[in-house]
Amino acid sequence: MARILACGAFLKNAACLLDTKSPGSALWSTVHGDLSDPVACEALEQSVQALLAQADERIDAVAHDLHPDFFSTHLAQRLAHEHGVPAIAVQHHHAHIAAVLAEHDAQHAMERDMARPVIGIALDGVGLGTDGVAWGGEVLLVDGAHFERVGHLSPLALPGGDVAAREPWRMAAAALHACGMAEQIVPRLATTVGEQSARTIHTMLQRGLNCPQTTAAGRWFDAVAGLLGLSVRQEFEAQAAIALEQAAARYLQSHTLEVQASDWLVTPDGRIDVRPLLRSSLIATDCHSTTAVDEAAARFHLTLADALCAHAVAQAHLHQVRDVVLGGGCFFNRILTQRMTSKLESAGLNVLQARSLSCGDAGLALGQAWVAARATAMGRNFKLKAAVALVE
Repeated sequence: MARILACGAFLKNAACLLDTKSPGSALWSTVHGDLSDPVACEALEQSVQALLAQADERIDAVAHDLHPDFFSTHLAQRLAHEHGVPAIAVQHHHAHIAAVLAEHDAQHAMERDMARPVIGIALDGVGLGTDGVAWGGEVLLVDGAHFERVGHLSPLALPGGDVAAREPWRMAAAALHACGMAEQIVPRLATTVGEQSARTIHTMLQRGLNCPQTTAAGRWFDAVAGLLGLSVRQEFEAQAAIALEQAAARYLQSHTLEVQASDWLVTPDGRIDVRPLLRSSLIATDCHSTTAVDEAAARFHLTLADALCAHAVAQAHLHQVRDVVLGGGCFFNRILTQRMTSKLESAGLNVLQARSLSCGDAGLALGQAWVAARATAMGRNFKLKAAVALVE
C-alpha cells in the first residue's frame, strides 16, 4: 500500500493525496491557478500542508512534474526531504494518461500488478519531454510506472519562445516555414501584424534564432487558426483553438466531409505529419470566404484525428494492446474527441476517457500520484529506471 502526495501541474494547479488502499477516494485541494502567480504558489503550499494533516503526515512519496524549475517541483523536493521519502518526477503526458487510468481504476489491484499496458494519446499545449523538448502531441505505450514514446506529432518551431503560444500569427509563420513556404510569411502576415514584425519572424525562423521546437497539438491548432485568419493574438487560453473548433462545427452541422489518407503521413520513427494537408489545400484557403474557412477548419480536425488514430491503432496491434486512453486539454474539443473515439472503437479498441475528472491540467495530480504509487509499489528507483527506459 502507498500514500502519495502529488503537487500537480504548473497551469491550473491542484494538489492531490492518493491512498492506494482506497484509490477511488483521492483527496483534492482547490484549483489554485497558474504557478506563475505568487498567490497561487502560496495557496498550493497551504493546500499540501492541509492534505498532509489529513494524512497524519504519513506519506510514502511526493510526486511532481518532470520540469526542474517549477515551484511545485521545488516544493515537492523540499517536502520529500522533510518527510524522509522519495520525490518522484513524472513526465507530464504520462501523468495525463495515468490520471484517466486512476479514475477508471483500470488496474483494480495495484499491488497485485494486474494493470495491462495501454496506448495513451496525450494532446495539449505543453509539457516537458524526457528529451528536453516541449511535448504535447504524444502517442505513448503506458505500462504503470513505465512509458515509451511510440509516436508524436511533427514538431513546429516556437518563434520567440513562449510568446508564440499567445500569438497564433507566429505559429502560422512557423507552419509556413515547416511546409517549405517561408517566402509566404511576409506577404501573408504583413498586413495583419506589420511588415517589420513579419520580416523579423521570417528571419528568426530561417536562422533558427530563439525558435525552440514543440510537438504540441495545441500549437498546431494555433497555427491553423492563424493561417485561416481566425486568430492573431489570444486574449485568453485556447481562444484560437476554440475559434477553430467553432468554425469546424458550423461546417459539419450541414456538410459531410471525406478525409484523404494522403493528407498525412507517418514516418518510420513514429512522426505523425499533417503538413501534406496544409500544403495541398489549407494554406491556399480563401480567408475571405467564411464557408471556405469553416471547411478548412473541419478538414484539419478530421485529418488530425484520423492520423493520430491510424498510428494508435497500428501501435495497439503491434504491442497487442486493446485499451486506448485519451488525455490532455485538447480533449475538451468535442469534434476531435468524438471523431477519435469513433475511429478507435470502429477498430475494435476500448477507449478510456476522463469521467468527472478534468482531462486537462487540473486533474494531472492524480496521474502523478498514480505513477508514483506504481513505482513505489514495485520497489523501483523510478528516476533511474525512467531515464534508461525513455531513451530507448
